[in-house]
Amino acid sequence: MGRPIKKSKMFNDRIGNNDDSSVYAGRLECTAYYPVGGSLQQNDDSYIMRQRGSNKFLVHHPDSTEATYVLKAVAPGSLQEGEMCVKAVITNDDSTNVIAYVSRFYNRTVHHVHTVAGQTITGSSKYALGTEANEDSSALQGSGFATLDVI
Repeated sequence: MGRPIKKSKMFNDRIGNNDDSSVYAGRLECTAYYPVGGSLQQNDDSYIMRQRGSNKFLVHHPDSTEATYVLKAVAPGSLQEGEMCVKAVITNDDSTNVIAYVSRFYNRTVHHVHTVAGQTITGSSKYALGTEANEDSSALQGSGFATLDVI
């Protein structure tokens, strides 16, 4: 029979998942997505409802529809149908910020990818959900820390 699989609530708790779908403040923002049969959408307050697989996520759209997308660590312009991306702002040792894209969420850590001078750089960082007031700034968290945008 085996032992029961213990479902981790950590990620869903971190993205603001709850049973009341009318409460959405503080949910993890979907930076951009490309619906099947549609066109690239970005900056429209879409947010992640829950994880559906290791790299699949249910996204809630402003028109109250929902769809599942595959997470890709690419800039919005490189997305294909059925894909989405999540931006992370990483603070460097010199306190400058780098825009990266999440390739995976894992144990309160994001694996991310960014490009510098044509070179693809991968890494992982602990993360925190930002607030509308401090989006695009992870300087308060310290070097190597990632901040993810929320709605």
